[in-house]
Amino acid sequence: MGKSQATFGKKENEKKRLKKRQDKEEKKEERQANAKKGQALEEMLAYVDENGNISSTPPDPKKKKEIKTEDIRIGAMKQEDMEQEDPVRKGSVTFFNDSKGYGFIKDSETQQSIFVHANALGGITIKENDKVTFEVEMGPKGPSAFGVKLQA
Repeated sequence: MGKSQATFGKKENEKKRLKKRQDKEEKKEERQANAKKGQALEEMLAYVDENGNISSTPPDPKKKKEIKTEDIRIGAMKQEDMEQEDPVRKGSVTFFNDSKGYGFIKDSETQQSIFVHANALGGITIKENDKVTFEVEMGPKGPSAFGVKLQA
C-alpha cells in the first residue's frame, strides 16, 4: 500500500488554518450582533475634563478658564523673546593636570563641572583653586570652557 501524501505536519497546519478561519468568523458575527446602529450623537461624544482625562459627562461650565489668544504659543520661542544671559561665567579651577593638559572648572553659579583643555587657556597657566572667567561651548563630550582668563 502507498503512503499518504499528506504528512502529519501538513495536516496539523491545515487544522490550525481552519480553526483560525472559524474563530475569525465567530468574532465577526459577535461584532455584528453587538453593534449599536443608529446611536444618538450624545451617546457617541466624549469629553475632556480639566485634567486632560476623557469622560462621558460634559465639563462643568463653572470651572471654565478663559485663555487669551495672545498667550497661546505655537512652535518654538523666538530668539528675541528669550532673555540673553551673559556668556562670560565665573568659577574656580577644581583640577588641572599640566602634563596631560586638561582640567575642570566649577561654575560658581550652577556648580556644574566644566572641562577645560590647555589649548583654551590662551597661553596662561592655571592651577587648582584659581578664580577664573570663561565662556562655555558644547564639545563632543559635553560642555567645554574656552576663553579662560584669570580673575584679578
